Amino acid sequence: MSVGSVLSVFALEGIGEVVAGDDLAALIERAAGATLQHGDILAVTSKIVSKAEGRQVAAADREQAITDETVRVVATREHPGGVTRIVENRQGLVLAAAGVDTSNAPEGIVLLLPVDPDASARALCAELRARTGLLLGVVITDTAGRAWREGQTDIAIGAAGIAVLDDLRGTTDVSGRRLDVTVAAVADEIAGAADLVKGKTSGNPVAVVRGLAHVVGDLALAGASALQRPSENDMFRLGSAEARAEGFAEGSDEGYATGYDEGYDEGYAEGAGRV
Repeated sequence: MSVGSVLSVFALEGIGEVVAGDDLAALIERAAGATLQHGDILAVTSKIVSKAEGRQVAAADREQAITDETVRVVATREHPGGVTRIVENRQGLVLAAAGVDTSNAPEGIVLLLPVDPDASARALCAELRARTGLLLGVVITDTAGRAWREGQTDIAIGAAGIAVLDDLRGTTDVSGRRLDVTVAAVADEIAGAADLVKGKTSGNPVAVVRGLAHVVGDLALAGASALQRPSENDMFRLGSAEARAEGFAEGSDEGYATGYDEGYDEGYAEGAGRV
């Protein structure tokens, strides 16, 4: 891919509160006015997609909603405020609380993620292209934490009309060295850049990312699900405590854990701290 020299990102103001049944393409087109250009990418916060699609439940049912949206538990940790569950959800995403969220939701309501974020992105992208006559891309974003890193950033959970990955394997860097593992997560980078101008408290759920027309293309391009790492390649499929407990249980079943006691557990923890 060729890369443009200038990247600009700006939020669209005036979207307003979104409710079930709203036409997001119409709301975005109205807020954008005449500002959109060929090759622009719309980064759309998943919250307004969920609201428009009616993906919400009563706040009292939040914990059950998390359970219902969970396919696999990755890790659980107790803390003064309760228990955090890191899980793989129905969309194949690994997120805290399965992506069930109260932020920017009406009082007494929690929002679920769109059933199929890529399908939502394709429908929105197709409608925006039809309305504007422009070749546009769409990324649906949500906030996620990251292993080994403090803080959160937005990632792409749905995408349409853009190349979500830039596979650089087999090419060379500026020093002529061959790249063997580098695959840029373009859609996630777009989501993170857009979050810098959308923010969490500004009330601007849509941003325009301009200068990446080279990644905008056919609606048949792979969606954001292509960014999800297959389980067989996931070196961190479980939390550390869960992985150890699973390994101990398997070893016990095979007769390798005789003589286990709490002293062993404490010694293991001390030794692990010295690694």
